[in-house]
Amino acid sequence: MANVLTDLAADIYKAADIVGRELTGAASSVLINANGSDRVALNDTVRSHFTRAATAGNVTPSMTIPQGTDQTVDNKTLTIDKARSVQIPWTGEDIQHVNNGSGFTSIYGDQIRQAMRTLANEVEVDINVEGYQNASRAVGTAGATPFGSNFNVVAEARQILVDNGCPTDNQITMVLNTLAGTKLRNLAQLQKANEAGGTDLLRQGALLDLQGIMLKESAGVQAHTDGTGSGYLVNTASLAIGDTVITADTGTGTILAGDVVTFENDTNKYVVVVALSGGSFTIASPGLLTAPADNDTITVGAAYTGNIVFHRNAIELAMRAPAVPTGGDAADDAMVIQDPNSGLVFEIRSYKGYRKAMFEVAAAWGTKAWKPDFIATVLG
Repeated sequence: MANVLTDLAADIYKAADIVGRELTGAASSVLINANGSDRVALNDTVRSHFTRAATAGNVTPSMTIPQGTDQTVDNKTLTIDKARSVQIPWTGEDIQHVNNGSGFTSIYGDQIRQAMRTLANEVEVDINVEGYQNASRAVGTAGATPFGSNFNVVAEARQILVDNGCPTDNQITMVLNTLAGTKLRNLAQLQKANEAGGTDLLRQGALLDLQGIMLKESAGVQAHTDGTGSGYLVNTASLAIGDTVITADTGTGTILAGDVVTFENDTNKYVVVVALSGGSFTIASPGLLTAPADNDTITVGAAYTGNIVFHRNAIELAMRAPAVPTGGDAADDAMVIQDPNSGLVFEIRSYKGYRKAMFEVAAAWGTKAWKPDFIATVLG
């Protein structure tokens, strides 16, 4: 069996210096599971448990051992819901033709690199969408790019996470679009070495860590179009701090997943994770910080750009090669290559036909926000 891919691997990596790439700050910041997902078929689910906040009680001496307080252990699921590939066909005549110019190996390497670029960008978008649509709360102003005059929003986003119990262990990342990154770079105090504490931003253009948070840029940060909901009121007097399911009435229009809502007499900006249906919608954990009263006004925020800040363990990317049947398929060679730009891993397979070959770059993946408490949206 001919080993065609090994001989071409050098050209694939060489192409990394030639083909343009978008920024992929989210993919490098989430928890990547490339092993545990091997056993998961496409559209299968993996369950993970999570525990609720504990309730303390008084210590009362007794000759009878207390039974303890029953606890509910919930579960969430992750699904490998995408299997995507880029297929690159070549005929013998095509190869003969290009060898008169720049050569097959050089062009092939660029094509593989472009394929990894396409798939990595899709993964990056999925991570960003999963993040902003499952954030616990939001900070900033919809429609206004962060860092216009200061970087206070970093501290405000950090406060959301630490108030929710997020570890401050140098694994928190803020992922911004390039416009927000430019605004941050333009802040005068970060351009001055004596105030910034170094010359990295001034000389190299690197985004500095602020408030214990790594700052990265991503081309996959998404714009959210808000729902059309207006005039909604809280439709119960029994909501309490920590509740996530909100009943609403009176209003018209939609309240969508990803919408940012506020309640009368509560300045917190809550992110909707389940759209309005049947008279109720759901906000992310840890839920309400202030209990609204019956008939309090519910306001749906405006459209925004969903920059996100999160702990690495809050969002998981499960990724593997698409499955092949026992004994293999018609491919005559296969190899796994790590994309040096995003750090993601893709499988390349070579298929031989009649005077024609086809090369495929493929991956299967799914994303999951396991811990909304440790995710916040930075509105832009």
